[in-house]
Amino acid sequence: QVQLEESGGGLVQPGGSLRLSCVASGFTFRDKGMKWYRQGPGKEREFVATISAHGDFVNFAASVKGRFSISRDNSQNTVYLQMTNLKPEDTAVYYCGVWGDDDTWGRGTQVTVSS
Repeated sequence: QVQLEESGGGLVQPGGSLRLSCVASGFTFRDKGMKWYRQGPGKEREFVATISAHGDFVNFAASVKGRFSISRDNSQNTVYLQMTNLKPEDTAVYYCGVWGDDDTWGRGTQVTVSS
């Protein structure tokens, strides 16, 4: 059974930084691409970033490119989302997922960007 647990969210001022973590279990983590999505208040869930199984390919939504980075530690079954220069419009619940699986999500972690 795939399980995903996100953490690292919080309240941060505009221009600040946060690093989100997602610990995965129930599948062979090193064989799967991973992704981050987010859902802002009153909005649909949207793609943020993805990373290939070995970390050699990454892709980002245009809205976060140049500000966010994604990485993974296959020895720890963990994928990270480093967020810098945060903006109020980045406020959302952030979820990690397995690439190719649209049905399994963690509980998410709340990120609030506000002064």
